[in-house]
Amino acid sequence: MSKRIGNQTYKLEKPIYVVGRASLVGKKEAEGPLGGYFLGKEFDDTLGESTFEKSERLFMEKCISLALSKSGFKREDIDLMVGGDLLNQIVTCNYSAEHFGWPFIGVYSACSTMSESLSVASLLLENGVGKNILCVTGSHFASAERQFRGPLELASQRQTYSQWTVTGMGATIVSINKKPNAPKITHVCIGKVVDFGVKDIANMGAAMAPAACDTLCGFFADTKTKPQDYDLIITGDLGKLGSDILKDLLLERGFRPGKNFSDCGHIMFDGSQKTFQGGSGAGCSASVLNSYLIDKLVDGTFKKIVFMPTGALMSTTSNQQGETIPCISHLVVLEA
Repeated sequence: MSKRIGNQTYKLEKPIYVVGRASLVGKKEAEGPLGGYFLGKEFDDTLGESTFEKSERLFMEKCISLALSKSGFKREDIDLMVGGDLLNQIVTCNYSAEHFGWPFIGVYSACSTMSESLSVASLLLENGVGKNILCVTGSHFASAERQFRGPLELASQRQTYSQWTVTGMGATIVSINKKPNAPKITHVCIGKVVDFGVKDIANMGAAMAPAACDTLCGFFADTKTKPQDYDLIITGDLGKLGSDILKDLLLERGFRPGKNFSDCGHIMFDGSQKTFQGGSGAGCSASVLNSYLIDKLVDGTFKKIVFMPTGALMSTTSNQQGETIPCISHLVVLEA
């Protein structure tokens, strides 16, 4: 049974192991600094489909199939699927769950959905619900732009403080059974909804940074740990601007962020790719986790990682009505 520590954190008495995983990204992501780490790369973001929403669905199904084949699992080995995406009613995951035929728990915390999926799956497994659970999360640049901002055909100008929604998927198979060199999930910290008062849908980093600060400070208080206790503390999609804001907020709370702080969106692209503040989207942290981060745990570069994507919880309706953007960040600790 998991043990609750403090207000938000759960320590897993029986570690949950990452026994399979895959990442699949589009052309722009494959051409970025992390391109060599991604298991799958598609240089046609449409995948031959008639709509970007269908393309996103096929991206997810391909990523799940990659995770199964590379880890040696068959469909019948998976007891449950947990996942979500950015589209209304997590429709991409719904269709993918239908395709594979597994019992399905759909979750949504926007760009924090990967850590939420892992949190839910880990707590379920440790409490006797199945042996193997597949977690999946992703996003597609074109479908997200259509839903939240405007069709690409409008050719709207991007603000310099904006980020680029990643076309990417990440699938993780977590299990109660250990495999050689399999990283393990040891702690889960459930985030709280935090609203910084930001209304600009392009300024995601500023909106989400306070939620990351709140969760991380809550985790430190619960576990009596500090930043120096971890090899890497990585957010999901704050980008450069949001990461700078997070560091300022942590300084105000008495923590001094060091070189072990990073952000998936900040390292996803380089300056030549004109993504301004970097990457975002549920597929950003999901694809980086299931490639670069787990690779570095397996090879021993990192021993202990705090993985904490952030999510902006607005809807298109609430944003158009001028509401502020509530945000959340869920956290998991992975150890080599």
